[in-house]
Amino acid sequence: MEEPVSTPKLPAPVFKPSATGSKDQLLSSSPGFGTPAYPIKSRPTTLRQPFAAQLNTATSHNVPTVLPILLPPQTLRPVAFRTLTKKHNLTLTSSGLGLLSTFIGKFCGSGWREEGLAERVLDEIAKTWKRNGGGLIIEDGQDKKLTGILKTLEPCMSGGRLDSGKLSRTNSSVAAPTLSRSGSFADRPNVSREDSQTSLGISGLNVEESDPQTEDEQQLDIRTYLQVITAFEQPRLTYSTTKKTLETASGKASLLPPTQHKVAMFRNRYHLVHQRLMRNESFQAPSFTTSTRPPSLLHSGSSAATLQQAYKITPISNLLGRSGSSHLLLGMLVYSAAGDIALTDLSGSVTLDLSIARPVPVGGAWFCPGMIVLVEGTYEEDGSHISNLGTAAGVGGQIKGHFVTETMAGPPAERRSLTIGSSNGLESDKMNVHTSVGASFGWIDFLGVGSEKGIGAQMRRLQRRVYTQSAPSTSHIAELSDNNADRDDITAQHLPRTKIAILAECTLDSPRILEAIRAILSTYNSSATDTNDLPLSVVLIGNFISAASMAGGTKGGSVEYKEAFDALASVIAEFPFLLANTTLVFVPGDNDPWASSFSGGGACVLPRQGVPEVFTSRIRRVIASANSERQDKSSLAGEAVWASNPARLSLFGPLDEIVLFRDDITGRLRRTAVTLANPHVEEDDDVNTELGEERDDSHEEDVTGMSDTLDKRVHEATSHVPGPVEKKAHSNTAHSTQAARKLIKTVLDQAHLAPFAHSIRPVFWDHAGALSLYPLPTALVLADAEMPGFTITYEGCHVMNPGRIVDELGMSRASSRGSGVGRWIEFDVQRQKGEMREVRF
Repeated sequence: MEEPVSTPKLPAPVFKPSATGSKDQLLSSSPGFGTPAYPIKSRPTTLRQPFAAQLNTATSHNVPTVLPILLPPQTLRPVAFRTLTKKHNLTLTSSGLGLLSTFIGKFCGSGWREEGLAERVLDEIAKTWKRNGGGLIIEDGQDKKLTGILKTLEPCMSGGRLDSGKLSRTNSSVAAPTLSRSGSFADRPNVSREDSQTSLGISGLNVEESDPQTEDEQQLDIRTYLQVITAFEQPRLTYSTTKKTLETASGKASLLPPTQHKVAMFRNRYHLVHQRLMRNESFQAPSFTTSTRPPSLLHSGSSAATLQQAYKITPISNLLGRSGSSHLLLGMLVYSAAGDIALTDLSGSVTLDLSIARPVPVGGAWFCPGMIVLVEGTYEEDGSHISNLGTAAGVGGQIKGHFVTETMAGPPAERRSLTIGSSNGLESDKMNVHTSVGASFGWIDFLGVGSEKGIGAQMRRLQRRVYTQSAPSTSHIAELSDNNADRDDITAQHLPRTKIAILAECTLDSPRILEAIRAILSTYNSSATDTNDLPLSVVLIGNFISAASMAGGTKGGSVEYKEAFDALASVIAEFPFLLANTTLVFVPGDNDPWASSFSGGGACVLPRQGVPEVFTSRIRRVIASANSERQDKSSLAGEAVWASNPARLSLFGPLDEIVLFRDDITGRLRRTAVTLANPHVEEDDDVNTELGEERDDSHEEDVTGMSDTLDKRVHEATSHVPGPVEKKAHSNTAHSTQAARKLIKTVLDQAHLAPFAHSIRPVFWDHAGALSLYPLPTALVLADAEMPGFTITYEGCHVMNPGRIVDELGMSRASSRGSGVGRWIEFDVQRQKGEMREVRF
């Protein structure tokens, strides 16, 4: 019997295996082979580590590692409320809270509460939000502003904290918006936000802490802070009735929007006027009153709580079933389907009976269809009028009956300082503290140059530095004062240029107009020894041709229009020093292309674009040639800005706003105004200062008409600011001054440049915000060729009308040589006052 065959054993190794023998062992990938007898050792770590690994190894002992966590928004809410709301007066929405919780959970980790990391991050986010003009509500809207802020702070997070060094470099690398004179934003590294300076402990302006010698070496040019803003570049703002603030309109503007935008345009105007009235103290019920006299528009004012009961506006739909009761209505004047004058608001409309109506003030304002007015009277329900749907009444339609109007007035204007929440440099004795009611819009950027609360204080420091950098010494002032020199004139002689020359109705196809422009520019160029003697800007306002261009006229073709500007280029080429150191601004009129091609010289759609470049090539070449020949290459070069109508000049950001508008608005007001009965006034001989109107300050002799027997308390209530000393008017200027005051009160009370029905003065629906005068500008140029020149201040807004550049009456009375008189306005941006100038040529 055979023995079983067994597998032979492996022979014993002769040598003991070494420790490194396994690394030379060859392994097979075949499944027939099992695990090797000896374990495989790992590869020796002899290779060089990557750069990122070396960096982490080198810095791991300095920066702690942050493990991201999932932080619920409701858990972060108490900390966010304490930091953002209580400390910075900001409101956080749900969408904003979700973004902040995600950011803090990712970069702060588990130490967001115990180590106080979240509060520091939220504090910096709030300051950055204010610097960017985000408003009072933190949300991630259409512009994704909050997302952009978080992306900016993300590289600055290190170990759950904000790295101050990285944050400082980030703030310095992001240039603040510079107020360039060309209408675009430029980089100016030495200008930073005030809140950023406070948080980082540095001053980017170096105004207070800088060396005086350094300031003398580096003189600031005021033209750096002058910016021309066209109507199509302004931010589109709408009033939110839920948030009680202005916010950016959603969507992109279009010249052919849907019809819903037309309704939204008028609704936004109504909301702005309504909230303005609710901010007025006359429309807020006092805590106690001893007067039983019912409210009346004849005795309205800013401190009405001591004189009468507060006003209460009644919606038109609430008149139903209240026949025979007296009410105060706020609405827009319109024509009904039957051709009657009606008043409409957001709730309905009612026909007005104007048989006994009287305006307030008497003869002080126009009331045209399309204007928003206050109407006081009695509602009478007689069934004579029915709604548009044929029913007896209905919300949204015309209610039956009619409203017997007793008084009609425009909404009282609101000062710019009250709207934006700043005194704007006004003296304390000229401010009435009782007029500041409700919250202001200080964080709103109305022009795209920064808000008042955001950069207002910073721009005021720059303004003081610019205005005082060339101030004379005390000894020099005393020396000139001994010669009976006026102190204001002394200071003005040494300050940088602060004058803006405004010329209107520059019809360039007339040789007399070209001669007048040459004479006016010569007055500045001949007496200028340096750039400080030149005007800051020269504004030329159309119409630039006497007939509608390209509308089928005999002399209104495109060739003739270009020849007119070529003639102007030949005139201004004689003053290269002036062209190389100033800014020319051109504002078109209704006769200028391309709008006149369709309107034929009538009322074109507002706002309208500037003059096309095809007609202005030679003027651009003349200015470029003057810039190439200037000696001081370091100073700002001259330029020409072809602005829209209307346009705005912004100086030092939100501090100074000058509105330029060309329109024959006086004739349109006279043609379309509603005729009211004007009974004899027995209670007050003059009510021109009622409804908060400021007594005017004209360059001509002023007509105040204030009765000496007027009650002192009523005068204090109806005038926000004490008026100037009363002057006696000449007989030849009293009528024109009164007409100018009537025009100014009508426009500024409506806070709109075209307060007419859409059929009277058409407006682009999506760009209607460019015609708004809310807040009131610091200066308004109403270039009306049908009115004589004037300069009048109303509610802190200085209104100017240059009139026609050539005085036709002066030409008729001229000598046989045919000399004429050229008139223009010289506006001082420092004193906020315009002055009529004239020159013979």
